[in-house]
This record gives sequence, structure tokens and C-alpha cells, in this order.
Amino acid sequence: MPQAQIGIIGGSGLYSMPGFTEVREIQQQTPFGDPSDAYVLGKLEGREVAFLARHGRGHRILPSELNFRANIYGFKQLGVERIVSVSAVGSLKEEHKPLDFVIPDQFFDRTRHRVDTFFGDGVVAHIAFADPVCGQMAAVVESACQKVGVTGKKGGTYLNMEGPQFSTRAESNIYRSWGMDVIGMTNLQEAKLAREAEICYVTIAMVTDYDCWHPHHDSVTVDQIVAVLVKNAENATRVVRQTVAAIPTERTCKCGSALAHAILTGSDKIPAATRRKLSLILDKYLPQENKN
Repeated sequence: MPQAQIGIIGGSGLYSMPGFTEVREIQQQTPFGDPSDAYVLGKLEGREVAFLARHGRGHRILPSELNFRANIYGFKQLGVERIVSVSAVGSLKEEHKPLDFVIPDQFFDRTRHRVDTFFGDGVVAHIAFADPVCGQMAAVVESACQKVGVTGKKGGTYLNMEGPQFSTRAESNIYRSWGMDVIGMTNLQEAKLAREAEICYVTIAMVTDYDCWHPHHDSVTVDQIVAVLVKNAENATRVVRQTVAAIPTERTCKCGSALAHAILTGSDKIPAATRRKLSLILDKYLPQENKN
């Protein structure tokens, strides 16, 4: 039986989810190692929800150190079909102000050291990723922002940099010239793996500051950034609660069948060890006789 319907990934500044009832914690073991932390399960707005602190409670894990595969696979093990990912970002456009939320519909990859697929080791699959965010979920989040009075802008491109250092001014200006909207260090890999796991995925990108391109960037104090992080976290909890309450019970998007035409390797050619490791993802598409 599924233990959760909806997954929430908390980013910088959001390490827990207020409002949970019937709270319990589960340490998941996955074929890809340990997730970032225990999953906190409970009820939120009448729905079964699982929360994961992306960087671990206490913010202990660098973006490049995150075990993205374990984090997403752990949600899959719990029965999660939708993930709402909350992430702190820098703004690459004047129009996206600190305390604004952006709900990107595109990603651009500038990472170099990330594992971002479940496949390999004898099985090849190529998912469609032209539209990396679930449109149904993005619409729900946009509506939730409106209902709770938070500025939420649907659409735009999230540039995923490697980190942990922030951009140089030259890089920041190049990204602006490309038309990027916000910059962060984590969400693209989550989106790719969620799609491979046939889980709906949406990002709530919380703008904390303008990236270093902005002429007033150097005058921003740590206290100001912390104040924005705190307020963003407060707003995020309100938006997430409203989102969870409004998510339809049934999925009508294509996320749940993303692998239907993506697996190229014949079922009889998949190594047994790989077959067992990915059984949670592959079983529905492989003949019954190949499940052992």
C-alpha cells in the first residue's frame, strides 16, 4: 500500500513542513544508497504527504554531493505520484524580485559532476523531456500562490549551475543574455529523475536575491538575505499547503506513462541485477516471465 501520495522537497530555508499531523519518520534504503535524510510522513490538508529536507536537516550536503537518485527513488518506494520541490534561487531578471516565486517550465543545464539517470548498467531508456515540468502541477501551484497572496509567476527558465560557488559576474551576464530567469543548483536532476520514475514534478523557485549581475548586489547584507529566506519559507509553507489541498486525486497528465515508449533494450537483454535494481520502475513494462 502507498504510504504517501504527494512528496515535498524542502530547499534552503525550508527544513520541515509545519501543519503535519500523524507525523512519523521513515529511513528509506534504496538501490542507489541513502537519501538526504529520513522522510517525514504525515497528513497535510487531508492528504498523505512525505517531506524530505534536500540538504539534510542542518543543511549538511552540498548540491554536488546530493544523492538525487536515492531521494527520488525513495519517494517512488513510498508510493508518491507527485513531487512539489521548493528551492531558493537567484534572480537573473529585474522583474523577478526577492520574495517572488517563479514556477519555471524549462531548465538549462550547466552542471558537470552529476549522475542524473536511473538507467545504464545494461538498460537504455530515453525519456521525452521537452517539457520537464508537469503542466497540471504548475497550474495548481500558480493558483495556490494567488489564493494565499504570494507573487507567483508561471513560466521561465531555471539555469542549474554546478556550485557550490556562486557565479562570476561574467557568467551571470552571459546567462542573462541567454534569457534565463532564475539560477539555482539542484532542481534539474530532480526533474529528470522524477520523469524517469513517472512522478509528476514541479518547482517552486523562491527568489532570495538578484544574482551578482545586479549593480546593488554587493550592498546586500547577510541579515537582509536571512530575512528574505525566513519570509520565503513562511510563504512557501502557505503555498505548499494550498497546493496539496488543491491537487486533483486523479492524474490526467502524461507523466505517469513517461517510460511507455522510452525503453530501447529488449527485456531479454537486461541483466538480472539491473532488472532487480530497477524493478519498481521497469516492472510494468516488462513481461511477467522476466520479473525473476
